[in-house]
Amino acid sequence: MWAVVGTDIGPLMLAATRDGLVNVVFHATDAVRDRAVERLADRLGGAPVEDPDSPLLAEAIRQLLAYFAGERHDFELPLDWSLISGFNRQVLRELAAGVPYGTVVGYGDLAGRVGQPGGAQAVGAAMGANPLPVVVPCHRVVESDGGIGGFGGGLETKRRLLALEGVLPEPLF
Repeated sequence: MWAVVGTDIGPLMLAATRDGLVNVVFHATDAVRDRAVERLADRLGGAPVEDPDSPLLAEAIRQLLAYFAGERHDFELPLDWSLISGFNRQVLRELAAGVPYGTVVGYGDLAGRVGQPGGAQAVGAAMGANPLPVVVPCHRVVESDGGIGGFGGGLETKRRLLALEGVLPEPLF
């Protein structure tokens, strides 16, 4: 099942299985959404249907809207990790559990936390493969020299999420 929710960073598509939230997609225009539904159908073995009133998606939407309103700092949602495995899953689980709202971590530091010192590039690849951005906060991973690093949703989106969390100043305009 899936739904699209309007947010401060543009429309997000949320997709869920019986096990939990499985995918968050940035810039969910009709074309992006249609491609995401096709990819999910291939990966999950059946096309998800639009169902914004399903209890799981309704709760995910409620929590995301509270996050963007500054009223929620953590997500308490069941997550379906089936779209990611191995090292990438290990890194993303550590990120979700160990990098709280309003903080950042370096790619290399996160690699060290999962027992792979020197694995900064692999952590970067894991962030790029994150099927649950915002909820699993890959926007909180930055370069060790203070650079913002990359972001699948675009650098402006990353800046806005970090500003929302108080890590960066709000843009002037």
